[in-house]
Amino acid sequence: MIVLEKRPQPSKLWTAITPVFAVVATMIAGGIMFALLGKDPFEAIRTIFWDPLFNEQFAAFSRPQLLVKAAPLILIATGLAMGFRAGVWNIGAEGQYIIGALSGAAVGLAFYPTESIFIFPLMVLAGALGGFLWAMIPGLLKVKFHTNEILVSLLLVYVAEFILASMALGALRNPEGNGFPGSRNFKDYPSAFNAELLPNTGLHWGVVAAIIAVIFAYVLFSKHMMGFHIRLAGQAPKAARFGGVEPARLILFCLGTSGALAGLAGLFEVSGPAGQVSIDFNVGYGFTAIIVAFLGRLNPFGILLAGLLMALTYIGGELASFMLGVPTAAIQAFQGMLLFFLLAVDVLTNYRIRFGKRKVA
Repeated sequence: MIVLEKRPQPSKLWTAITPVFAVVATMIAGGIMFALLGKDPFEAIRTIFWDPLFNEQFAAFSRPQLLVKAAPLILIATGLAMGFRAGVWNIGAEGQYIIGALSGAAVGLAFYPTESIFIFPLMVLAGALGGFLWAMIPGLLKVKFHTNEILVSLLLVYVAEFILASMALGALRNPEGNGFPGSRNFKDYPSAFNAELLPNTGLHWGVVAAIIAVIFAYVLFSKHMMGFHIRLAGQAPKAARFGGVEPARLILFCLGTSGALAGLAGLFEVSGPAGQVSIDFNVGYGFTAIIVAFLGRLNPFGILLAGLLMALTYIGGELASFMLGVPTAAIQAFQGMLLFFLLAVDVLTNYRIRFGKRKVA
């Protein structure tokens, strides 16, 4: 029979290769799913992973979109990784993303039609502050009343979605939009628009912020005492308390930082690629970033690569839906398989498989 035997130490080899195994397993299981839907599995996988980068018909448009889609995922996932490493589970980044977008957009629209170089920086600060304050709700409740941050942060996502709908239909609605929901388009307001820094590259300030966040997280984890406290709290909570780690301070830091980064992601998205506040502005980046964080092994540079990979599945998934008629729900299931197989294969990091008879005590 098959027995799982606990390893004395986590396997460094399996830690490194499990994301690769998860991606391969996802391709195999996804191919089976596409076949059951009546689609050519090889053509579907090729369309998702190959065509956006190397098909001359689509690559000119798809390659810049890779950075556009990856930037918010990397920003949010980098913040989430800080909490996950410390055992602080922020599952509500989607809500923080929404509130950050609304806060930054409200500041920009408040100055319309004023032209100033200071408006966009103010929007950035407001977006980060909005996400930070929204994340502080589960943070303070956990510190003061020992509530479960998973439940509180997740339920706040639905509150944020109601606020988003209210703002799109009310306070932030375009007064010149003939009654249609949604704010003014930031493309028509240069001082508040997150434009491409280099034409036709997809590079905007959100991409720059994502790269800075990755570098900041790497320095924090490897060089700073707070990074040591985060790792210690996640690996040995009791030892962390004896080592001088303040749990309340750590919880607020991790939730606040992840909330601020999620808020920034929302601001850069609403002022750039999305262009306006709308009822369906949020597209699930906050939840997908959880997959990105774990696929990247909670490592900043791993998250950078995982974010690009997940962005590729977004773009390739849209192509597969358009070209092959693959249902959108199937693409979402395909993306979810990444986390499922990663967690499944990750068991081998801490356990080894043994074949033989069960030993009787």
